[in-house]
Amino acid sequence: MNKERDTSAASSAVAKAAGGRGYHHGDLRNGLLEAARAILEEETLEALTLRAVARKAGVSHAAPYRHFPNHEALLVELSIEGFDELREAIAEAAKAQGSETDKIAGIGAAYMRFVAARPALARLMFGGQLPNRDQFPALGLKADSIGTEIGAALSDDALGLAVWAAVHGLAMLVLENVIDLGQRRSGLHVLPTRSEIILRSLFSTRRD
Repeated sequence: MNKERDTSAASSAVAKAAGGRGYHHGDLRNGLLEAARAILEEETLEALTLRAVARKAGVSHAAPYRHFPNHEALLVELSIEGFDELREAIAEAAKAQGSETDKIAGIGAAYMRFVAARPALARLMFGGQLPNRDQFPALGLKADSIGTEIGAALSDDALGLAVWAAVHGLAMLVLENVIDLGQRRSGLHVLPTRSEIILRSLFSTRRD
């Protein structure tokens, strides 16, 4: 009986040392990334520190360092996760039947839905908050996969690059509030529909 109590006490101590929620090894990493994304979208990039992530996740201040040696490593992982989600959204949109223009419009709408739902993450993925991108080859490969996915969906790499440039440029102009597609009054949720209209206008002269 004493041995069982000792084992139980030791397990509790380990859970407390890990931060109080008793995360399993893999769960801790996912929990930290989830907390980081929440801070990024609900607050600001400046508020996204490893200490803030630990506090949000309910773990000790030392816990994040088990998976992310520094702040930049955390931002890189968030970006990689974002690129994977965006690529999957594009691949799903590309499954829809229709003409080439329909497919371009659908891909553009999927891209804009991602940006509208995760504006701060989109800025992080493509912006200047990661000045040392060349030190993280995986990040570059993930970014390249977006253009590759669009090109494959349209069976034309050059067209894929043109579509990516168009929809991404539009997204960034909106996020920086340079142009108004209705988001100033109605919010970012209007972007998918508005972007479809613009992309159809841009690419409808191609023969479907």
